[in-house]
Amino acid sequence: MRLVVLRFLFAFLLIINLTQCKRHGLPLGDADNGGLVLPVGFEAVVVVDSLKGAVRHLAVNSNGDIYVKLRFPSAEGGNAALRDDDGDGKADIVKFFDEYQDKSSYGTAMRIHNGYLYFSSVTRIFRQKLTPGDLIPDSKIELMLTDTQPPRQHDAKPIAFDDKGNMYVPFGAPSDCCQVEDRTPFSPGMDSCPILTVRGGIWRFDANKPGQFQKDGYKFATGLRSVVALEWNNKTHNLYTVCHGRDYLHATWPKYFSEWEGAVLPSEEFLVLKDKADAGWPYYYYDQIKGKLLLSPEYGGDGKIAGKAAEYTQPLIGFPGHFAPNDLLFYTGNQFPEHYKDGAFIAFHGSTSSAPYPQSGYFICFVPFKNGALSGPWEVFANGFAGVDTVVNTSDARYRPMGLAMGPDGSLYISDSEKGKIWRVMYKGDSTIKFGQAQLSKMAKIKQRASNIKLPDIVADNLDRGTVNNAGKLYNTYCGVCHQRDGMGNDRFPPLSGSEWVIGDKMVPINIVLNGLEGEVYVKGKAYNNKMPRLHLLPDENIAQILTYVRQNFNNKADTVTVEDVVKARMALGKK
Repeated sequence: MRLVVLRFLFAFLLIINLTQCKRHGLPLGDADNGGLVLPVGFEAVVVVDSLKGAVRHLAVNSNGDIYVKLRFPSAEGGNAALRDDDGDGKADIVKFFDEYQDKSSYGTAMRIHNGYLYFSSVTRIFRQKLTPGDLIPDSKIELMLTDTQPPRQHDAKPIAFDDKGNMYVPFGAPSDCCQVEDRTPFSPGMDSCPILTVRGGIWRFDANKPGQFQKDGYKFATGLRSVVALEWNNKTHNLYTVCHGRDYLHATWPKYFSEWEGAVLPSEEFLVLKDKADAGWPYYYYDQIKGKLLLSPEYGGDGKIAGKAAEYTQPLIGFPGHFAPNDLLFYTGNQFPEHYKDGAFIAFHGSTSSAPYPQSGYFICFVPFKNGALSGPWEVFANGFAGVDTVVNTSDARYRPMGLAMGPDGSLYISDSEKGKIWRVMYKGDSTIKFGQAQLSKMAKIKQRASNIKLPDIVADNLDRGTVNNAGKLYNTYCGVCHQRDGMGNDRFPPLSGSEWVIGDKMVPINIVLNGLEGEVYVKGKAYNNKMPRLHLLPDENIAQILTYVRQNFNNKADTVTVEDVVKARMALGKK
């Protein structure tokens, strides 16, 4: 009898579940929401757990088909298409397509516009006509725009479209702050910054004209170091971005900025861009703690001087530094509660340079809008991507949210750049209950308490506190922001653990520190192409300490570097 009752209860609960699912017209969410923490009433289903090639941006067609720009293109193609055949929210068909020139892992854009699929490498933007009902386009790939300059830094090319037939494309600045010697301690800024002539801004192009070059476009906005999150708002008829701020305030200007200030400043700026907007880079940066634009130290600032900041475009919001905004979406669907209507979702990819404090970001943010203006403070919408309580090194994060897209039913899709995971977030809450602070209270606590989101405590959250010697502190200040505290590097910077550049002839790393290194190099068989700044102004003793630390940590077992070794290398350079 007991077995019969249990079977009846199981069947009853299953029917209730299926009925609830059918009532919403949405698939069931995963029991753990795919590892995500969401506001009350929301569920998430994992569309695909690990897409080969990982994912940058994504787009969802009117029939629910998903198109993604692969982070790592292969012979199978640079894009992928996914289709859910049975309505359970999970991809049943996955196909790779389109071979085009894209050797970088920073090809980014994937957007659907007027029946075309637009996508980008770091130097080109393409489009392809979609055929209704067909998953894979079989039309000719059109080359819409070519960037003739070679890839360097901040080359991602997201795209946005206005309602007048225009396409907006950023050209990132190949520099941190337009210094005479990029990222080098105490190096001044170039005035006037020559980079701004053809970089550090957003250009406007004809969205329907193939074969364009940068010279064919119109410089719409300037003073923007690196833009990956870009979106046109069809209700306000304006272009918006959340821009990556500069780095290395403490490492390059320790006289003016503490380790803590270097970890939390400057802001990632949420900007509305009008024609001829100037956001101030490299001359100014936004300090969200002081609530104002300040003069950069490269141009005479000291963390207090405002100078002529009032002449530049002011941000709507200054988010904490290094969150890494990589996509922006204004929600126009009807599935989510009214609270989210017309508001902005932002994918914060997560920091690499917050040491000696926990890395920050790695979540989806929401900014409420009403009648085209901000209507409240920013909120945490989805957390849990990192999979750990404290992200010490970037590689500790299991997933990093990268792209955002809205489905035809109003579901929110989120992509991950590390393993190629895609989530579909849906609202299943009771429509008779007004959505408000009660449903958001859990996320408000996360905003105040999560180590990847909250403002870190100057003392308690310092990961070096009482555990790292002077050599380790010097390494974390000048090297760890790129190569990470564990020496394993990240997507952009090579590992030091087991590196042939580190553990061989000691004169090789000494000369790199004194001279810097630029251009493509191979480390443990993998190509990297980011600039290593000169650290020649550091005292010989400090250079010896840093290199000895590197050569005798991270599973490296090389001999020490002495002050005499550094002096010898300096003398040899002086004779050349």
